[in-house]
Amino acid sequence: MTAPLAIDLCCGLGGWTEGLLAEGWRVRGYDIEVHEYGDARYPAELVIRNVLEMHGSELADADLIVASPPCQAYSYMAMPWKLAKAKAAAIRADETGEKLRDLNAIFNACFRLQREASKVAGRYIPMVVENVRGAQPWIGRAAWNFGSYYLWGDVPSLMPFFDGRRKGFAGFKGFKDFSDCEAARKWSSRDPRRKQWSAEIAKIPLALSSHIARVYKPKELAA
Repeated sequence: MTAPLAIDLCCGLGGWTEGLLAEGWRVRGYDIEVHEYGDARYPAELVIRNVLEMHGSELADADLIVASPPCQAYSYMAMPWKLAKAKAAAIRADETGEKLRDLNAIFNACFRLQREASKVAGRYIPMVVENVRGAQPWIGRAAWNFGSYYLWGDVPSLMPFFDGRRKGFAGFKGFKDFSDCEAARKWSSRDPRRKQWSAEIAKIPLALSSHIARVYKPKELAA
């Protein structure tokens, strides 16, 4: 039988994709740019698209959608810095809601694409969205977390636990908040090492992505 198809939105270096591929899925990733750092690159079909400009009909052939919207703004506002607190306060004070809509635009676009894709396909397409703990004040409580990776959407009732022993990626610590890596905090935003660091630590752990891949694999292919 044909392998099921998963869509990986905001795919980056493909942490979701690696687990899906290992479990026999076909994967098509979408991102606004190509991430290539030496030998590190996205491991499947890559489509360069902005999710804000997409329609769910492009994803109607999917059996599963996963997504990791950018987390930098959420992580920044969770920090105990004066400017971070001021930015959060400004969003809360905006009675028009425009600042909050801008903050959550990509996150909300992912769920819009799921709804549109399901409608076009004539069947429900499950979706799991990952982000950081700091996103919760702005998008609601997560259904589960695996270490610093928080999940929304169709999160299975039985999930693996993070045991705290996972080592980092490419020499970086394995957590997503910017405060967790002293070296990266010293790099300017224009330093290519900062961009690589951000892409590396954003990768979904294999234990998590493989679990989701197994849960949503069609039963006739799960054996």
